[in-house]
Amino acid sequence: MDLVDLLERALNIRAVYQRVLASNIANVETPGYKEKDLDFKAELQKSMRGEANMEIKEKDSPDGVTSLDGNSVNMENQIVKLTENTLMFNALVQSISKRFSRMLYAINEGRR
Repeated sequence: MDLVDLLERALNIRAVYQRVLASNIANVETPGYKEKDLDFKAELQKSMRGEANMEIKEKDSPDGVTSLDGNSVNMENQIVKLTENTLMFNALVQSISKRFSRMLYAINEGRR
């Protein structure tokens, strides 16, 4: 597996995780809603083995406290996760962009 393929897989997982986090935030006041999560490292390893299905798990509140209506989403935790995921996604985009820039430079034999 080459680096571009690995970066593509990582970007795809980060994009799915972004949607999961956005869904959690959108449902912060939905009675009975359980927070969803995705294990990036485990999903990347599965992807590298050729497994296509991502496992999005429902999880209870990490501190065991849910709201009176049964909702387990902690908005502050979701914002932290969303920010971290966005930073990691952007770092991956920069990495792949630099990789393509180097390829283009090599193709053009260093000329602009």
